[in-house]
Amino acid sequence: MSKFNLLMKQLYTSKIKSKSFVVMTVIYILGMSVAVFWSDIKELFTGDDQAQQIAIVNETTADLSSLFVSNGDMEFIQNESNISELEKKVKDEKLDAIVKITDQDGQLHAEITTFTPLKLNDQGAINSILQLAGQNYAVQQLSLTPDQAAQIMDAKTIITDKNLNTESTGGKSEEEKQSGQFVSYAVGILIYFFISTFLSMITTEIATEKGSRAMEMLLVSVKPATHFKAKIAGVLLLALTQMGIIIVVFLIYAKFAKNGVIWDMAASIVSELSIGYVIYAVLFLLLTIILYLIVGALFGSLVSKVEEAGQVLMPAMMITLIGFYVMLSGMGNPDTMIIKIFSYIPFTSGMIMPMRIGATDIGVMVPLLSLGILIATIIVAYLFSISFYKRSVLTYSSGGVIQKIKTVLKVTT
Repeated sequence: MSKFNLLMKQLYTSKIKSKSFVVMTVIYILGMSVAVFWSDIKELFTGDDQAQQIAIVNETTADLSSLFVSNGDMEFIQNESNISELEKKVKDEKLDAIVKITDQDGQLHAEITTFTPLKLNDQGAINSILQLAGQNYAVQQLSLTPDQAAQIMDAKTIITDKNLNTESTGGKSEEEKQSGQFVSYAVGILIYFFISTFLSMITTEIATEKGSRAMEMLLVSVKPATHFKAKIAGVLLLALTQMGIIIVVFLIYAKFAKNGVIWDMAASIVSELSIGYVIYAVLFLLLTIILYLIVGALFGSLVSKVEEAGQVLMPAMMITLIGFYVMLSGMGNPDTMIIKIFSYIPFTSGMIMPMRIGATDIGVMVPLLSLGILIATIIVAYLFSISFYKRSVLTYSSGGVIQKIKTVLKVTT
């Protein structure tokens, strides 16, 4: 077995059995589990709450009873008329609210009477029902037949797209853009969390060996370049393993939890994605992680002890955080100038460009250019890092990142 494979295997096997890797994997799975089963968890804590008792007093001639349908959160008591008796029940907290519906100048007017203010969700639900009731009431005032009224209420606009630019590749539908935006958001979250975990891991791994002087004995028989590449490959393999575990658990949840509703939802999203988009998303995800691992290995060679790892990692973590927040800002509007700028920056393009590819109408050259910049940056960073690593890995200095780099250049040139 080659020295490269030996070092990579040693790193992989030691880290995959470590408590930190197991704990982080469990935390990610727990976080995903909470998201998947949030409704059940919420029911566990709020299941004992009784449904809100709400009396409906309709003083109009319109039939609105079909709109007020009881559910687990609210129970509607309809066809009530004695206001004074109902108000007494509200004061005695035997009734939560009264909704009095009247006609004012041809428009529906609703008065909600409470003793204890309603919850925000209940307020929003009642207001939505009342808005719909107002529309129904307005239609009924037109003296239309039931079929005509139903036709108006059920009317939908059929929308088609026509692009006059014959050189364009064709615009995406709203469903395709929404699916692309959703997947891009997931890719951006994966990049952020994996970089946060494994950037620190590779830096502290090298810093630990260097601080304990084990590096000096190790490099007697192993070239620094081989050590550098083995560390990157081992941590990358570890990241892919954790990613694979999370994906497998998600697929199991999606297939068997909630009667397969999540699986059907995921299938509908994937069906709107093109093969090209999936390839781009995977490439940007993997290449961005590789770029940060190269930077992390270089940072690890600069520090003299593991306690200094957090200091040198700060710039890279800040860039990652900025990219993450820029991605979040693009969820509302992915066509802004800041999104376009950050989609070309190698350290943030992995989080931003998949969103532009999936949620906007851009040409073929735009993602290719961003991908080309990212690959070129990785090549340059790799060549520079592997050259600098040979000189910095056995050099001990103090100060900030810039000062450490100056010290290494001064000592080794």
